Amino acid sequence: MTQTARRVARGSGRPAGGAPVGRPPRGQLLTASAGSWYAGLTGRRRELAQDSALALGLAALNLLSLLPYQSQLHPLWAAYVLVCAECLPLALRRVWPVPALICSGVLRDLYDGLHLGFAPLPLAPAIAFATVADRSRPLLRWITVVATVGGVAYSQTLPGHHQPYDAIIQASIFGAAWAIGTLTRQRRAALAAASSRAVRAEASLDATAASAAAAERARIARELHDVVAHHVSLIAVQAEAVGALLPARPAEASASADAIAVTARQAMTELRRLLGVLRFNSAEQDPSPERSRLTPAPSLSRLDELLTSVRGSGLPVTCQVSGPAAALPPGVDLTAYRIVQEALTNALRHAPGSSATVALTYEAGHVSLEVTNTSPQPPATATPATPVTSATSATLAGGYGLAGIAERVASCGGSLTLGPTLDGGFTVSARLPLT
Repeated sequence: MTQTARRVARGSGRPAGGAPVGRPPRGQLLTASAGSWYAGLTGRRRELAQDSALALGLAALNLLSLLPYQSQLHPLWAAYVLVCAECLPLALRRVWPVPALICSGVLRDLYDGLHLGFAPLPLAPAIAFATVADRSRPLLRWITVVATVGGVAYSQTLPGHHQPYDAIIQASIFGAAWAIGTLTRQRRAALAAASSRAVRAEASLDATAASAAAAERARIARELHDVVAHHVSLIAVQAEAVGALLPARPAEASASADAIAVTARQAMTELRRLLGVLRFNSAEQDPSPERSRLTPAPSLSRLDELLTSVRGSGLPVTCQVSGPAAALPPGVDLTAYRIVQEALTNALRHAPGSSATVALTYEAGHVSLEVTNTSPQPPATATPATPVTSATSATLAGGYGLAGIAERVASCGGSLTLGPTLDGGFTVSARLPLT
């Protein structure tokens, strides 16, 4: 092939062999263009496009139905015009249902009134009638039924409609149209009701999820408060003791420093446990590193450890257990432990020099707790640590400990009583159900 021939082939969009290159057929282009145009229409305009196509298609069908009977139609042009014109109002049947039915029905009665000979089936008025049954209000629907029955009865009195089957066919067509319109309206109402229920259900799920998230945030806040407040209080008391004991009693100061280290490690362990629970995802095969180092959750079975820690911080505590020990639900067990922990922490912070008593009673279906501390006692001799103690207590005071206890007890369905005693101490008493 010469260079000139190759240039001509490139310019014409065809290779040297004459086959087309990369150009789709014209029909495919038109179909794609029409589809793109239709997809870009809004809901109302899409309905107009559908109804316009229906009107034009039905008009073409009516014209085709008249072709075998051209010799009977006088004048022929009037028959063509009227059978097309009665279909065109269908283009607006969902915008103006009643005017579309009136226009189509009047043109149909005019066609029958001119005695043109052959009359096609009244499909256009029937479709408009079904649209009124579907889209209009109840009163307007019944008025339309009466008017349509009157129009059909009038057309049956005209010449050329003397056969009984003609009236039966008309009644069947319009009856079916009314039934279709009614069923369509009921189906649309059912879909709207289902959609509304789905929206309400989704909103309810969102509200439930938000409520559950808020409850979980409150639970985590209570856990963090109990862990941090208790252990930081013990660390603060022990740190003050170290300052008061040095340099006169270095051995006791060293013991207090060791207690600080132990308490700090316990605080880190509990915080790691809580963070491990938050980060762990049950769908994951490999648990988080924090979860692999989890310790048992606080419970009354570890009450001796708590009492030992508090005694080591300088608060004398006695514990009395009554009744046969029973297995507690996890939530009740944790709540009981946190109540004792918070009450002893408050006594340690706000009642220096006092002593405390813990009474634990197992009953049938309940467990009762009572933590009582005596009134604070002034130190026998002032030490440099005294101002620090006051400052630290003031800093740690005013928290949410008692409010957290009340929330925990309420979540378990128990009862809580707290307040000062006659001798200047303070009592926290709770009764928790086991079920």
